[in-house]
Amino acid sequence: MRAWRQEARRPEALLLPQRNVLRKRRRWERVLAAKRRKRRQERERSRARRAEDPGAASRDGRRAPAALAKERLLEARASGPRLCVDLGVADRMTQKETSRLASQIRRLYGANRRAEKPFWLCLTEFVVGSLIYEECFRMNDGFSNYLMDTTQESYLDLFPLDAIVYLTPDSENVLEDIDPNKVYILGGLVDESIHKKLTLQRAQEQSLQTARLPIREYMVKTVNTKNYHSETLAVNQGERLSHVLYLAWAGGGGRLSSSRVFKMEA
Repeated sequence: MRAWRQEARRPEALLLPQRNVLRKRRRWERVLAAKRRKRRQERERSRARRAEDPGAASRDGRRAPAALAKERLLEARASGPRLCVDLGVADRMTQKETSRLASQIRRLYGANRRAEKPFWLCLTEFVVGSLIYEECFRMNDGFSNYLMDTTQESYLDLFPLDAIVYLTPDSENVLEDIDPNKVYILGGLVDESIHKKLTLQRAQEQSLQTARLPIREYMVKTVNTKNYHSETLAVNQGERLSHVLYLAWAGGGGRLSSSRVFKMEA
């Protein structure tokens, strides 16, 4: 009798993972629906402001840069897209490399903040008391006031698998389109800690979509004495990322353009 009861429970137990997937999917669909409502409301408010005060647009152009940056970031939080830094690989670095990563996160935030149409940034697996946690607060003045999300959770716990795209230089897929409903992941590794195919293997183990930035397609190589050109961008290389991510999202209608060639200095 006991054995029969155990057998009877097994089908229900097997359905639990499926229920979790469905629950996460429904939650993400609610988030996307809220984003769409937010975008529609923002457009309606913008039209109403222009109708009430035709001169408001010109005055807005003279607003303080900090106020404009804050407004753009909050809009990105509401409507996406999202760019997460995966700090679940940070424990593979030395203390010196971790300090460099903390500095790179500051520069990434600064470049994104200056973008006309920024991403909403998130640091995942940002564990309280970890070395990267301590270094971010030690090296970056005002870090606690950064307009971005920080969480100890993994991106796997926050977003559905089919909404995640892991950006890795070893992917066979070239990133051509920026989808505001996708979540893009950057591996939290500094440029001098290039662990071959680490991020690709991590993404494959997690059954995630992958893509690489179209560096070899669009870059112009500069001459150097070592004759070496890396296709791996550091987390902080916001100016280069701005050409392949920010400009694509802000000015390319969500699509990268071959005319937006960028210089790759090695």
